[in-house]
Order: sequence, then structure tokens, then C-alpha cells
Amino acid sequence: MKKLIQTPSQTVGPYFAYSLTPVQYGYDLTQVVNGNIAPEDSVGERIQIIGKVFDAQNQAITDAMIELWQSDIQKIGRFGTGTDAQSRFIFNTIKPKSVEGQAPHLTVVVMMRGLLVHAYTRLYFSDEAAANEKDVVLNSVPADRRATLVARLENKNGQKVYHFNIHMQGAQETAFFDV
Repeated sequence: MKKLIQTPSQTVGPYFAYSLTPVQYGYDLTQVVNGNIAPEDSVGERIQIIGKVFDAQNQAITDAMIELWQSDIQKIGRFGTGTDAQSRFIFNTIKPKSVEGQAPHLTVVVMMRGLLVHAYTRLYFSDEAAANEKDVVLNSVPADRRATLVARLENKNGQKVYHFNIHMQGAQETAFFDV
């Protein structure tokens, strides 16, 4: 009897523009979540997260979809990089609080063409250095790769903007996690 092996899952996309981020891409459909994670009336410090997804040649990927999960308020956001003229993802939320002794962070999911399974990583904050030093998950990443998970703070006209680029491969490859 011949042993059957599992076949790989199908590559993600391009359907996600239609079904997961339709408003961003100009479809006349309802969108459940978008780049605004925390509602405007949420209590907390308003922040913005901006970044790009890069391939191995350091070229911006124009058709990725990024999903952020914010566990302290139990909300998610989605943003397609093809909707911004500079191929960025842009999220608006409140600064996460520590949950279960972990440093403030966001869970990041990357979906894009060519990926058979979406990639998981985390986004930590550069102005949370003391909490980051104690975070069990961050400290499970080799020391020379931890910086790939830390968003850089910039104050822009009184608003906190965190820059977080995701490198899928290459010398600056972001640390990804098995789930």
C-alpha cells in the first residue's frame, strides 16, 4: 500500500484584498476590521504604527496583508500594503499594556503571496526597554536578532509614531515564531 503524504496548504492571496480588506482596495463591501484597532473612545495613549514588508532583495512587498492582535484590549486590525502609495501598513491604536507579566507588545501576522502558511512575529516598543529585558518570549530570541522585533519611536507633531519594518528574508530578517 502506498503511503499518502499531506499536501501543502494553498498560498495566501490574492483573494484577501476582496474578502479581508475590501474597503481599503475600493470594493463595495463591508470590512470587519481595518487599520484602526482601538476605537476612538478607548482610554489610553494614542499611537500610530507604520512600516513596510521587505523581500530578500530589500524591495517593498506591495501586496502583503498585515494583521495586528492587541491582547490587552482583545482587538485586531488589518492593513493591506497595496493600499498605500508607499506600500506601507499603518495602524492606529492605543499603547498596549502588559498582560500576564509580558512586556507591552502586539502579535503580528504576515500574509502574502508565496507564503504557504502565514508568518507570526511580535512587535515590542523601544521605549519599554526595562519591560523588554524581562520578557520571556523576547528573551527566547537570540540576542543578535531581538532588535528585529522592536519598533523605533519617533514623536511626530505631538503624536507617538512607531516604525516597524518586517524583513521576510536576508541579513535583516525578522525573527518569526512557530505557533
